[in-house]
Amino acid sequence: MSLKANDPSRQTWLDLPDNTDFPIQNIPFGVFLTRDDIITIGTRIGDYAIDLGALHQLGYFKDIPLTDDIFLQDSLNDFIADGRKTWRAVRNRVAELFDVKNDELKSNTKDKETILFTLNEIEMQMPVQVGDYTDFYSSKEHATNVGKMFRDPDNALLPNWLHAPIGYHGRSSSIVPSGIPIHRPQGQKLPKGSDEPIFGPTRHLDFELEMAFITTASNVLGEPIPAAEAENYIFGMVLFNDWSARDLQKWEYQPLGPFLGKNFGCSISPWIVTLDALEPFRVEGPSPVKKLLPYLETIGKKSFDISLSVSIQPDKGEETTITKSNFKYMYWNMSQQLAHHTVNGCPVNSGDLMASGTISGPTPESYGSMLELSWNGSKPIKLKGGQERRFIEDNDTVILRGYCQNYEVRIGFGEVSTKILPIFKS
Repeated sequence: MSLKANDPSRQTWLDLPDNTDFPIQNIPFGVFLTRDDIITIGTRIGDYAIDLGALHQLGYFKDIPLTDDIFLQDSLNDFIADGRKTWRAVRNRVAELFDVKNDELKSNTKDKETILFTLNEIEMQMPVQVGDYTDFYSSKEHATNVGKMFRDPDNALLPNWLHAPIGYHGRSSSIVPSGIPIHRPQGQKLPKGSDEPIFGPTRHLDFELEMAFITTASNVLGEPIPAAEAENYIFGMVLFNDWSARDLQKWEYQPLGPFLGKNFGCSISPWIVTLDALEPFRVEGPSPVKKLLPYLETIGKKSFDISLSVSIQPDKGEETTITKSNFKYMYWNMSQQLAHHTVNGCPVNSGDLMASGTISGPTPESYGSMLELSWNGSKPIKLKGGQERRFIEDNDTVILRGYCQNYEVRIGFGEVSTKILPIFKS
């Protein structure tokens, strides 16, 4: 099925703000609570949210084989499970309905009032029910920086890193959408110069600039997904902030890896941008340093040119952009990640979330975490107004943004914004 929705010349009859992340060529998917306290699945064009459940009930998708309740749910899981043919058909139809040349919906005032919402009339929800969450460690620059800080600078990468996408299984229950605050975590940590741990709130709270992809149901127990077919099972992508308590993590991560230092919270952008919408922004990823095993070999442009940034806004102060990076720096691509994840027969389900790991670029201005930006606290980051940060402080708001842009169109993800509250007190 052709990607008619991606036509860069297409214009919409809706009023769009300048430089919007959500032109008619985007058509992402999300879940929101309406002004009538109804949860529905929807999409977005410009600053309008579109109720797909209402569109379906009004008969605008009559030529697409959809169940009656496909959009009347509190998650996208079932819609994602319908597969790429359905996703493309719905995106193409939405693009057709909102095309400036199409009067089918444009001239129907009653239906427009039913299906269109301004952003201040809705409340975004988690777009999917995440059954399983995996966090990879796929930025060579990030892994090298961490290795230099905490291991031998001349042998920063561990021996396995260049041979396979490294990852761990995280806690899906603590993933929240943009706008939901997170409390500072507490746990055990080992003070410098001490042989015994103490208990208390983290002093090294950090963000991690990541992206994540959402999968559809793809394989049964025991069946690997070939790298060449992996993208068929990837619905779309979100911005992802994998919060980290570095001091807790440093004490506990051996021998089994991340635990309390990572499982207290992750934040995602609420609109899932489909892989189809990102098609015009494909680029080559970094060339492999080591010869890859056959199951990890990929052909063609498997990465995407996605500009990323992180800002910090203190409780009383201006927002400061502290880093700018790009998804194209990722050493291991999504197809390799999914192929490796399933090569042992691990099944993947609709709504599973696979995060990229911290995305750092080749220069200090493109590092994807405070750990790197402040070099473990030794080089404070200056904010507007004169404040400094080594790590994230209480009441700071951290904002991740991302978009793709060429000379024809801009496709963006919006933002994921999270305020850090003090430790929870009962």
